[in-house]
Amino acid sequence: MTTIAVTTWSLEQTAPTDLLSAAAPEGDVRIVRSEVPSPEFSRFLYASVGGDILWTDRLSWSYARWLEHLERPGVETWVAYDRGTPAGYVELEAQDDAVVEIVYFGLIPAFRGRRIGGHLLSYGTARAWDLADRWAGLSPTKRVWLHTCSKDGEHAMDNYQRRGFKLFDTKVEEETDAVAPGPWPGAFPV
Repeated sequence: MTTIAVTTWSLEQTAPTDLLSAAAPEGDVRIVRSEVPSPEFSRFLYASVGGDILWTDRLSWSYARWLEHLERPGVETWVAYDRGTPAGYVELEAQDDAVVEIVYFGLIPAFRGRRIGGHLLSYGTARAWDLADRWAGLSPTKRVWLHTCSKDGEHAMDNYQRRGFKLFDTKVEEETDAVAPGPWPGAFPV
């Protein structure tokens, strides 16, 4: 079993004014909140966006586990649509001390390179900052954070920094090397 060194970077914004929004892409691109908890749809987004970059931690989740997660107060999924087709998503999760994590963010491979990612990240980050406006009992957001790693797309870190996120932690760990699972077995060539 071979291992690879994986670098994980944690980035944050500490004020809404830190957000540097990207321009909206041309065409019919809309971002909509997925308000009805749907394990099927959320798993589709997770597997389709992360299948080529080794997102595997949620692939074994049961329907009940997905539903439990999605129904938690302060968990939101915002989906980018290009001409009515899901192109990517951002998942937000309220945490203690008025902190919101951008837990997952990305685009389905066919939609990368179309300037949708910067727009989706900008929109999702703005929704992290105003999350308490939609959830009774949550304190106004004081910090938004996320992490990315060396397995993510080559433009991920640049996109986060251009949106105003600042690096606050870096870790390097050995992980077992694995083949990207794709959104279904065999979706990507080995």
